[in-house]
Amino acid sequence: MKIAIIGAGALGLYYGALLQKGGQDVHFLLRRDYDALTRHGLQVFSINGDFSLPQLKGYRTAAEIGPADLVLVGLKTFANQQLRELITPLLHETTQILTLQNGLGNEEALADLFGSQRVLGGVAFLCSNRGEPGTVHHLGAGRIIIGEHQPHDRQRLERLATTFTAAGVECRISDDLKRARWEKLVWNIPFNGLCALLEQSVDRLLTVPACRTLVRELMLEVIAAGNAQGLAKPIPDSYADGMLEFTDNMGVYKPSMQIDREEGRQLEIEAIFRIPLSYGARQGIAMPRVAMLATLLEQATPGAAATPR
Repeated sequence: MKIAIIGAGALGLYYGALLQKGGQDVHFLLRRDYDALTRHGLQVFSINGDFSLPQLKGYRTAAEIGPADLVLVGLKTFANQQLRELITPLLHETTQILTLQNGLGNEEALADLFGSQRVLGGVAFLCSNRGEPGTVHHLGAGRIIIGEHQPHDRQRLERLATTFTAAGVECRISDDLKRARWEKLVWNIPFNGLCALLEQSVDRLLTVPACRTLVRELMLEVIAAGNAQGLAKPIPDSYADGMLEFTDNMGVYKPSMQIDREEGRQLEIEAIFRIPLSYGARQGIAMPRVAMLATLLEQATPGAAATPR
């Protein structure tokens, strides 16, 4: 299978590396790491065992990659205005598009541009960071949940899950992609938001009882909003406790939004905060703590405010 990776950050590099190591024909659209990766390959430092790819196929433009069987989208969501430009050269008649981006609204954006029949969504529970150019650090987890944006062909999901599993990625299929996205937000909203705002890693955040309580309160707001969206099965409040326990075992970990803020990059506030807030509001679900956190992040980060919708 020819796979194009669009958004070769920590997520795109890690999964792309495993897919290439597993025998797939993987092509990376690269920007800042182009020279390092095309000259020296990629080094992956992983809790599951380090490995290197001495050579990988890297390109500066999507047109150089050409049509692919699968486009894996790992772009930060604030770059979604580039989707048409980046993905159009990669399409043939049966190309599938899998977005592993954070937040809500990504499948809808892709479906509007390329048709819902092409679009698959995925939720990645992955702890990874980029290191020096040409390196990526896998610090924990890594499983993926995938589903169709609109029911079309479940067999393609099964084939894709088999491809990921053969590459060493735990991958399962969900018939309720919406629920999987809200489950991820239960973790993403409090930890990405608070860690970025306070510039503290998850372990430091959770050692303060008042902060731990706030994290759980934020999680319960997200669960309530998610359960108002017509999920096939509600998310229980106990899911928040499971996420706290999961995070306790991470050790010292900086979520991606914290790293982005520390390095002066734009934050994914719209997809991770503002769109979920709007979905909650439509169903009459108040999320005051989530709204305050989003506002504080926007005020603390010049230029971070969401574009009016």
